[in-house]
Amino acid sequence: MDFLNSIPTHMDFEGQARAEKLSRIIITLFGAVGLIWGYIIQQFSQTVYILGAGFVLAALITIPPWPMYRRKPLNWQPAKNGNDNQTKDGAKKGKKK
Repeated sequence: MDFLNSIPTHMDFEGQARAEKLSRIIITLFGAVGLIWGYIIQQFSQTVYILGAGFVLAALITIPPWPMYRRKPLNWQPAKNGNDNQTKDGAKKGKKK
């Protein structure tokens, strides 16, 4: 169970853009090759199989959060102290009604 918890599950914004671009390229390339190959041998099923292989390959490359998609993590600001909105009396600052 510790092994499953140690697997990172996040991807940074630039990694998401890279994964989306890569998946579009792979699916388009496999679709074009499948269409040409299916036309040459006159088998539409071959076109569908090649396109399906492209979907599977794109999914294996882009869905898991590989380290190449986690190169530029976000630098979060430190959390604010929750006591900033209170005075010494314990009353909250703000407009009186």
